[in-house]
Amino acid sequence: MSDYPKPVLVRAAEAETLQDGPTSLLTLLADSDTTGDAMTVNRATLSDGSPGAPPHFHTRAAEAFFIIDGAMRMLLGDTITTLHKGDFLVVPSMLPHAFAPVPGGSADALVVFSPGMARFDYYRLLERVFKGMSDISEIAASSGRYDNHYCDSPVWREALT
Repeated sequence: MSDYPKPVLVRAAEAETLQDGPTSLLTLLADSDTTGDAMTVNRATLSDGSPGAPPHFHTRAAEAFFIIDGAMRMLLGDTITTLHKGDFLVVPSMLPHAFAPVPGGSADALVVFSPGMARFDYYRLLERVFKGMSDISEIAASSGRYDNHYCDSPVWREALT
């Protein structure tokens, strides 16, 4: 039995929770170092008014979303769609995307990157920037390390107005 891979169990009470903005929380569940690089998993809890994540893409991983509760607007390339409770979406690498709760609503989502990449320090950086402990320029400087490449989207800008 010792030849089997070790399972990853994260108890809710033991998961690290970060605040990366006044209306959003990130719960860190499993990073690549605990999953043998298979996946990175977090839970995003976005309250009404949360800006969510601006347009960006990943070059080395797909990003999957499962909506636990609420509804989330998603930018997928040049299209905006709405995901509702129970919906599942896989965003392939290289596709620009963004997300936020629907106007007047909230969203709770399980987010999975595959293959995994060390991203928990990126989320910790977001919290430090929010709390004024780091400069926002550090986010742009870390894009290659965390495979989070921000981009412009006129479609998303228009949707936010």
